[in-house]
Amino acid sequence: MLPKDPNMLLSYINMGLRDKYEDLRDMAASEGFDAGEIKDKLDAAGFRYDETVKRFISK
Repeated sequence: MLPKDPNMLLSYINMGLRDKYEDLRDMAASEGFDAGEIKDKLDAAGFRYDETVKRFISK
């Protein structure tokens, strides 16, 4: 289950990307969530997914 709080979600996703997964698509497939929904939620909280560093960063 993914955290509902945007800051906790950001931390959870970025930690997974750093420690375990190749990229967001890989993480989403492995953990069973929609990468687009995560991008939308974190975008609304002021973060964007940076493909070059493969993590969410501040806009």
